Amino acid sequence: MKKITLLVIVLAVSSTSLFAQPGKGIRWSRDGRAILKAEPQGIVASPLSGAAPTVVVPSSQYTPAGTAKALPIRDFHFSADEKKLLIYTNAKKVWRYETRGDYWLLDLTSGKMQQLGKDKPASSLMFAKLSPDGTKAAYVSDHNLYVEDLKTGETKALTTNGTRRFINGTFDWAYEEEFGCRDGFRWSPDSKSIAYWQIDATKIRDFLMINNTDSIYSFTVPVEYPVAGESPSACRVGVVDIQTAGTRWMEVPGDAQQHYIPRMEWVPGKKQLIIQQLNRKQNDSKIMLCDATNGKVRTLYEEKDSAWIDVKSRWDDDNIAGWDFIRNGKEFIWVSEQDGWRHLYNVNAENGKATLLTSGNYDVISIAKIDEANNQIWFMASPDNATQQYLYKISLNGGKAERITPADQPGTHEYQISPSSSWAIHQFSNACTYPVSENLELPGHTSGTQVVAKAIRESASAGKCVEYFQVQTADGVTIDGWMHKPANFNPAKKYPVVFYVYGEPAGATTLDAIGAGRNFLYDGDMAADGYIYVSMDNRGTPLPKGRYWRKSIYRKVGVLNARDQAQAAQALMKKYAFIDPARTAVWGWSGGGSMTLNLMFQYPEIYKTGIAIAAVGNQLTYDNIYQERYMGLPEENREDFVKGSPITYAHNLKGNLLYIHGTGDDNVHYQNAEMLLNELIKNNKQIQFMAYPNRTHSISEGSGTFIHLSTLYTNYLKAHCEPGGK
Repeated sequence: MKKITLLVIVLAVSSTSLFAQPGKGIRWSRDGRAILKAEPQGIVASPLSGAAPTVVVPSSQYTPAGTAKALPIRDFHFSADEKKLLIYTNAKKVWRYETRGDYWLLDLTSGKMQQLGKDKPASSLMFAKLSPDGTKAAYVSDHNLYVEDLKTGETKALTTNGTRRFINGTFDWAYEEEFGCRDGFRWSPDSKSIAYWQIDATKIRDFLMINNTDSIYSFTVPVEYPVAGESPSACRVGVVDIQTAGTRWMEVPGDAQQHYIPRMEWVPGKKQLIIQQLNRKQNDSKIMLCDATNGKVRTLYEEKDSAWIDVKSRWDDDNIAGWDFIRNGKEFIWVSEQDGWRHLYNVNAENGKATLLTSGNYDVISIAKIDEANNQIWFMASPDNATQQYLYKISLNGGKAERITPADQPGTHEYQISPSSSWAIHQFSNACTYPVSENLELPGHTSGTQVVAKAIRESASAGKCVEYFQVQTADGVTIDGWMHKPANFNPAKKYPVVFYVYGEPAGATTLDAIGAGRNFLYDGDMAADGYIYVSMDNRGTPLPKGRYWRKSIYRKVGVLNARDQAQAAQALMKKYAFIDPARTAVWGWSGGGSMTLNLMFQYPEIYKTGIAIAAVGNQLTYDNIYQERYMGLPEENREDFVKGSPITYAHNLKGNLLYIHGTGDDNVHYQNAEMLLNELIKNNKQIQFMAYPNRTHSISEGSGTFIHLSTLYTNYLKAHCEPGGK
């Protein structure tokens, strides 16, 4: 279950094909010296040097004939020669993201503008991309894949069997949520065929959500949702010929309902695909080469783990697309934890031999850029402080990594590196410094504005707002955490403490970045009201502390992480006499809601008040990709799922509990709330409960929702965990 993200940092992505969808990436100019943005006056190029911005495409050029207003651009992409502009507009949500809408193509030479898929329903096109030769466009509409001739406007269906549960060219709910898979097709380098995923969810049971608010008669909202213990949707990869619309299926070995294919790309310059296959337990990863002409498949590289293996998005900033090929496709960069740390490897694309490039007792957090022209890799790491993040570089031949981020800039850094690697957009924050951004030159890390350096000096002179600490648990585990003390703090007094928790492999809470020490849900100023605010990261969270730290939670979610949190809380209260053990509160959302429940139920002597939002009360209700990755298969070790589920311990509740859930939550179903309520009722455990009608996992829809939620949260906390020093 994904944590609720409090801060979103935009990261760079790149693409070799013309592709417009709502993305996280910035748009670089062709020479890599300017950033392109859609402004009211048009597409504007802003040079990183600080020179004046220029309008490269006036909005009048993408104003459809017969209309007075230009298209409102949701996203855009230029062709490689910057002679065509693909515009994405009129976007609508598909589950989490606005991935369906309308696409228009503007020929910047002739001024011709045309809408793609005019014969399709409005806002139904997904992931439109031009062919490499620029003569055709392909897109998905209503679960089928289409190709359109740009000269004649003729449209051809490449698949015709698509339905809500039989999906061509995109993915089902579980693939999107847990693997980040959305765009499900790729043009071949020669523009003659398209490789695509096909997801068969017809054997997956629908989970029926009930909508009681949008009509007098209620109706169900079905979601093909495979829970833990159920086989996943069958998945296969095919290559469709543009002329004949015939598909050749790749002969990937194994039962299609017992494995996943989360990655697929074309090998540069070849009629060959490269895929990643994961077994259902996700502890056996195979990189396979598929011959697009005959469907034959061979395994190139295999890796196994006693716990699980991450897909590329974990180290590639959530970007599921692309493959890091180098040397004309003869090799590629991969990441593995096989020596106990997350390191970069060079894999030979012919024989699968893997060569370690980085080495040492530290983790590569993510890859920032593969810079083959300069024979180097830019990556993020923080060998000395697991709560921070810095830019490093290393030769493509391996060797010693060199830190690029200056030593006097402690915190969390992000870099969006230009295609030429000569410029970067540098984004920075720490717990006491609001996010700032500057353009800098590489490799010297020089900036004419010195925005980051100035921001750090100003925040330092204003005083430290959040303290970072470490405690050691009774089990001997060193835990990182931050603490925000009350205003006018008096160490002779005792103050209430509020613990913010998450504690699962999908996220960490103690990063030295903006958001640390700040409670977005509290209506007011916690420090001014006299609360100590604390967060700590237990084993299993994705900190750069090595494989053992991250994977020791395997089959122990809800047990080991709760134990670490509870022991760390005890150690903290023993270390600091100003924490009042009689006024201890804990709260969290999603996985953090589950953690809150487990702490309240398993350690009632420590936590007196809890606020749990959108929690998984029973691990057997959550989706198979996430839950089985970290817990195994219920048919083999069901007892672990039971031991880790809050509902198992609900009878132990002693303190005050506020439980909150949206009835329209398609991620963590409202079913969890009702199961938990039944267990509490059976044991006569009194709690306060709030259901938000037809709200999703974010509980963000509807007028007044956030204010209501914030008020509810704050009033309950103040009523049951009295603020102020005593």
